[in-house]
Amino acid sequence: MIKIFDEKDTANVFDRPLCDTSEYEKTVSQIIDKVIKEKDKALFEFAEKFDNVKLDTLEVTAEEMDEAEKLVDTKLKKTIKQAAENIAEFHSRQLEKGFEIKKGNGIVLGQKVTPLDRVGIYVPGGTACYPSTVLMNAVPAKIAGVGEIIMVTPPRKDKTILPEVLYAAKVAGVDRIFKIGGAGAVAALAYGTESVPAVDKITGPGNIYVATAKKMVYGKVAIDMIAGPSEILVIADSGAKPEVVAADLLSQAEHDRLASAVLITDSPNLAKSVQSQIEVQLNKLSRKEIARASVDNMSKIIVVSDLKKGVEIANEIAPEHLELMVANPFDYLCEVKHAGSIFMGYNTPEPLGDYYAGPNHTLPTSGTAKFSSPLNALDYVKRSSYIYYSEDALRQVKDDVISFAQSEGLTAHANSVAIRFSEEK
Repeated sequence: MIKIFDEKDTANVFDRPLCDTSEYEKTVSQIIDKVIKEKDKALFEFAEKFDNVKLDTLEVTAEEMDEAEKLVDTKLKKTIKQAAENIAEFHSRQLEKGFEIKKGNGIVLGQKVTPLDRVGIYVPGGTACYPSTVLMNAVPAKIAGVGEIIMVTPPRKDKTILPEVLYAAKVAGVDRIFKIGGAGAVAALAYGTESVPAVDKITGPGNIYVATAKKMVYGKVAIDMIAGPSEILVIADSGAKPEVVAADLLSQAEHDRLASAVLITDSPNLAKSVQSQIEVQLNKLSRKEIARASVDNMSKIIVVSDLKKGVEIANEIAPEHLELMVANPFDYLCEVKHAGSIFMGYNTPEPLGDYYAGPNHTLPTSGTAKFSSPLNALDYVKRSSYIYYSEDALRQVKDDVISFAQSEGLTAHANSVAIRFSEEK
């Protein structure tokens, strides 16, 4: 049963399980090395070893894409298209342009924004079905102007990818799809093989082997983040319905045994009612054993003297998902400093953001919302600065630059400026 705490008894409220990948690194390192050396051959072997499927080809064909589209329910197709439109509309507002400063004295300074040439998206597969992951990773990349989007996802035993996932990829504008998964897929994206092109950045969630591989190839390529267990924190007043609060908490508890679900409320009666409702609803869940472990070991209810104190505690926790389930949520929005995504009011459940509304569902976890942001369109571009000085402009500042370089003992730096004016002495 979820435990209830007073605001003064929160010494361990910020504790989170560390994402320790050390015990997996040796195995993952061996997988990466094998892909680097053996390329496609290694990927075929890993598919047989880890996915129990003997593939004939790694890449999804145009015929497979057409067949998948026929198999997807018409209503779901419409929903996926609308979700993609919502995501595109939101992320298009995130784009930025470069700028240029012309000082008028022979100096031009600027910044240019350039989309990445090629990105790789990892989508969990097998028996799982995550078309939402496809949309959340691929649509922002497309909006940003990425040259080529490569998707990797593990195949099923019949050598196919779930039709819903392939259809979402088509809608999102994915260019090529490969039937590979796990650490081997990450290695293929990072280093390239005969079939799989090397990418500049890898995004998307995965199991501990995928997370470890992303961590180990970082530097060769960029990555989005190393995601920890899912989190939700609900701040609720006495007007919130206990059954609704409980349902929202359980929506994340069912993700993972290490997922955390936290309620902060100024209503002791609501706290007790939610505690009871969680027990009622939990036993009806298809993933009740997982949710039970999360509720009993990783989750809590905190009763506070007022909601302002509740927001202060929430800022310390810096949750992945924060629900302001209060009568006037916009009154508290400015006070929220650290949260991945904020859900406002009584009628904005977290799954709305997971699937449909438009903001990204790839969010910072484990308290990293204190210094990082959700996946967004700007994650798929890079910024380059540029500088232009005329000869006269450089002449005016040369002595400053030379003395600065000399103060650091870098005489070659100083000389690269001085030599341009050596004939003037």
